[in-house]
Amino acid sequence: MTDDGGHEDEQGGAAREYRMEELARLAGITVRTLRFYRERKLLPPPRREGRIAWYDDHHLARLRTIAALLERGHTLTGIAELAEALDQGRDVADLLGVGTPTEEEPVRLTPEELAARFEGEVTPENLAAAMDLGYLGTDGDEIVHISRRLLDVSSALVREGIPLAEVLAAGKRVREHADALAALFTDMILRHAPEEDLHRLRPLARSVVEAELSLALDRRISKRG
Repeated sequence: MTDDGGHEDEQGGAAREYRMEELARLAGITVRTLRFYRERKLLPPPRREGRIAWYDDHHLARLRTIAALLERGHTLTGIAELAEALDQGRDVADLLGVGTPTEEEPVRLTPEELAARFEGEVTPENLAAAMDLGYLGTDGDEIVHISRRLLDVSSALVREGIPLAEVLAAGKRVREHADALAALFTDMILRHAPEEDLHRLRPLARSVVEAELSLALDRRISKRG
């Protein structure tokens, strides 16, 4: 424990801690509201030291997230369900268990930033589907999306009026076809080249798939014209 109300974190630095009154003041709410949130299990339990409850920056971040989601029209019941879905979600270490993707850039988001990306579409069901697909993981108070490109494309489709649930369902079907295509090209390359050439030749495989998808879309569009 440090002299200013903090304690040593796992890295040896001083982690800031707050009593209930100070936490409520920093979050811009009343102590009564803070107690209500705690009773509704919107906040994780505080650290207890005798009869004193100590809160930390994770609690403060959660309170600010609750405020931001309330401003966006979410109900407390909906926020509680979202919090439960996130708390039960895959840890980012599991999400990136085989290492950071070599060509995809993971993106860190706060829950309110995710809600802003998919206005009105961030539901417990959609969160669970995205986590099952391996798109999302959690890291403390942050959410990690496995791919900036997938995040940008899926949010663009939602802005065009396509429900996020349908975007995720399509992503699941694409994943199945993509796995089959990856196996096809991997097997073909390994029949004629050493394994260390896989990474070097992967752009060629991707270009074939992109070109074929473009041609297939041309055929679909022309048939509907």
